[in-house]
Amino acid sequence: MPDKPLIKVDKLEKKFGDNEVLKEIDGTVMAGQVICVIGPSGSGKSTFLRCLNLLEHPTGGKVYFEGKDTETFTESELTTLRERMGMVFQSFNLFPNLTVLENLKLAPMRVKKMSDQEAADKAMSLLKRVGLEEKADVYPASLSGGQQQRVAIARALAMDPEVLLFDEPTSALDPEMVGEVLAVMKGLAESGMTMVVVTHEMGFAREVADEVWFMADGYILEKNKPDDMFNHPQNERAKDFISKIIGQ
Repeated sequence: MPDKPLIKVDKLEKKFGDNEVLKEIDGTVMAGQVICVIGPSGSGKSTFLRCLNLLEHPTGGKVYFEGKDTETFTESELTTLRERMGMVFQSFNLFPNLTVLENLKLAPMRVKKMSDQEAADKAMSLLKRVGLEEKADVYPASLSGGQQQRVAIARALAMDPEVLLFDEPTSALDPEMVGEVLAVMKGLAESGMTMVVVTHEMGFAREVADEVWFMADGYILEKNKPDDMFNHPQNERAKDFISKIIGQ
């Protein structure tokens, strides 16, 4: 694993009016790492994720991508940043009027100027990767929630990102569909994809993460290896949260 951070966060802060959502957050994501961010609702996890690719602009502190301060990025560099740091949301955000294949082809053709054939070949290869190649010509409305989320992951992969950010990707799914999405994410992790995952799926975090970050009240209160975080959390707030979630 390279010894240079892909993402570095230094004293990150975010306010919405008087509401301080993120407070002096520090963190480093190395290439190939999987970071799972856990914590109670309202602790700032989603806002933190959105600050990494500047969907939200920090109020204070710095986010560095490959050593460069993202606040200095031009508009075109920001567009490139968001290509290289793909994001998968809770809601699938697929275009309902486009087929699955068309959803995957759109950005590579528009942004990367791929030919229709090249984009189609790439899309089919990605649909195969997420187990949905037979759904290429259907519309999103005919898919289950789990299938739609797998298409959304394939769509993010179509831009060849270096990092994937996941914002609670299974929270909108029926319980029986969660496993199929987590299996795709686990496969990505095993292939070496750098991932920052905000999740309530503690089993996934325990099994797949290189490091687990616990957030509460706008702070990252603890960072630890999964076994240590779930078996021997050091922070009292983390202990309380984990005992309630997994019944220790």
